[in-house]
Amino acid sequence: MPARRRPATLAFVTNFSSNDVSVINTSNNTVIATVPVGSSAFGVAMKPDGTRVYVTNDSGNSVSVIDTSNNTVVTTVGVGLGPAGVAVKPDGTRAYVTNGNSADNTLSVIDTSTNTVVATVPVGTAPVGVAVKPDGTRVYVANDYDSTVSVIDTSSNTVVTTIPLGENQNPLGIAVKSDGTRVYVADQGINAVTGNVAVIDTSSNAVVATVPIGTGYPVGIAVKPDGSRLYVTNNPQSTLLVIDTSSNTVVGVVAVGSFPKGVAVTPDGGRVYVPTEADNSVSVIDTSNNTLIYTVSVGTLPEGFGNFIGTVRRR
Repeated sequence: MPARRRPATLAFVTNFSSNDVSVINTSNNTVIATVPVGSSAFGVAMKPDGTRVYVTNDSGNSVSVIDTSNNTVVTTVGVGLGPAGVAVKPDGTRAYVTNGNSADNTLSVIDTSTNTVVATVPVGTAPVGVAVKPDGTRVYVANDYDSTVSVIDTSSNTVVTTIPLGENQNPLGIAVKSDGTRVYVADQGINAVTGNVAVIDTSSNAVVATVPIGTGYPVGIAVKPDGSRLYVTNNPQSTLLVIDTSSNTVVGVVAVGSFPKGVAVTPDGGRVYVPTEADNSVSVIDTSNNTLIYTVSVGTLPEGFGNFIGTVRRR
């Protein structure tokens, strides 16, 4: 009997203008496949078991579902207008998609076993980022235009509270700490020049700290698996900010490619991947010393907005 191939850690990077997804093997930083998807690929998330990847097609009002065993689209799910962010429930049963067009303002809930929309939840205005609490009980949605975070109960698919972030904060990316105690929100700020990161206590659903980032505005945000570090892309400054989650202070600034958008961390916490729009590439950072160690060429206008790295059991 032939030996089974070892699991591989792969990054699935959405390319907005070329309407495809670049699949990167993180062991050697090579693109092993390019998967055509729908129009204006933006958000991306992997199922925890590594079998499927969900890609939002902003102009196509749909979600492409990729089978990771052969890197092909197996189905397309129609959702709301302008889908942006996507996140998968830790048990893999649901995918949550923000419909960011301000004429829509909803969250689509997809049953991953049938690839059908089973609920549509009204949220704030122009929702973008979405994240799920590790215990699967809550979904957090960043509403760009009204500077709030909607908190959804996953058992009833209803908004249980709305958290104000302050006037003109314009949140984009959102992430939850691995222990479920904190939610981090990338706020691009007034006129997208004075951004910060809001820190929300999940027990009180209140902002308990604000981390200033200086000039520029944050877009993508990801937490290291051990919860010790937060990684935030500062788009106009072409940098990656490293934040210590115990002190809520910036402890590192890493120069990356031009106009970084999304960000994701490998499961072992050793590398951070940052798609950069203007370079059509992905910057790879070593987390042990916060240095750029590699650049991978991908498709046109890479976004990678979401949790695009995971372990795939290759057949």
